[in-house]
Amino acid sequence: MKEKTSTPMPHDAIFRQFLAQPEIARDFIETHLPVALRELCDLNTLKLESGSFVEDDLRQYFSDVLYSLKTVAGDGYIHVLIEHQSTPDKHMAFRLLRYAVAAMQRHLEAGNPNLPLVIPILFYAGKRSPYPYSTNWLQEFSDPQRAGKLYSSDFPLVDVTVIPDEEIAGHRSMAALTLLQKHIHQRDMAELTDRLAAILLAGYLSSTQVVSLIHYIVQAGESSDAEAFICGLAQRVPQHGEVLMTIAQQIEKKGIKTGLEQGLEQGLQLGREEGRFEGERKATLKIAMAMLQNGIDRNTVMKMTGLSEDELAKIQH
Repeated sequence: MKEKTSTPMPHDAIFRQFLAQPEIARDFIETHLPVALRELCDLNTLKLESGSFVEDDLRQYFSDVLYSLKTVAGDGYIHVLIEHQSTPDKHMAFRLLRYAVAAMQRHLEAGNPNLPLVIPILFYAGKRSPYPYSTNWLQEFSDPQRAGKLYSSDFPLVDVTVIPDEEIAGHRSMAALTLLQKHIHQRDMAELTDRLAAILLAGYLSSTQVVSLIHYIVQAGESSDAEAFICGLAQRVPQHGEVLMTIAQQIEKKGIKTGLEQGLEQGLQLGREEGRFEGERKATLKIAMAMLQNGIDRNTVMKMTGLSEDELAKIQH
């Protein structure tokens, strides 16, 4: 929901001037809200919210006001949209729905855990009378009954975590990807070799698609030995064997390079530590020499510097 920044249109200005007053807003809602919906609302908790859901380029046609309130089902809102264009918007019902969803989104972004009830109200004062369109957004479909059934039911869910591998194997061109995405976090993928090989042998995928799958394993997988898995796959799927072995070799070279880089970094770090130690030792010896030259007894020097008797004897020669 955005704050209003442009100069308000006359319709917008007077509409907001009146409905920004809680007692006027309460009268408006009590007068126009259907009884069944009004009984859900505690109008004593009515509060004007800031901002607008109307797009900037449509302000000359629409204005809106959002109120928050308590309902029997928890937090809720009443969103009033006024249409003041001469020609009514044929898709107004869908617009009301979009603005209601936007209010829900804002509610979630504020940290609330549940969706609120948002009651849309259209205030129409256009030239055409009566208002010619339905305010039920489902009526905008060619088959409202089917749409109503779809949008009031659970949406389709593909939960690959519970689909048996044997069933996935029959998913044709999606089988390989589905199987890999189900097991991508598996440390030991060797047990998938035979099953994945059988899927690839079915010939649904091109070499390019197979390469994409293997790169997916390397980039997103948690396999402890991706190279061995790919080599095993190459032996079982001869039509893709060459490209699979090429990828395995690239992984091996990358591993060697990474190992050399890590070894070099460890060597440099060790060298830095040894250099620092040597520098500190030289400084300690220099301090010990100065202390001895200033007549401090050997036991005190050894205690303060941590040097041994032999080390003191060496610096005195």
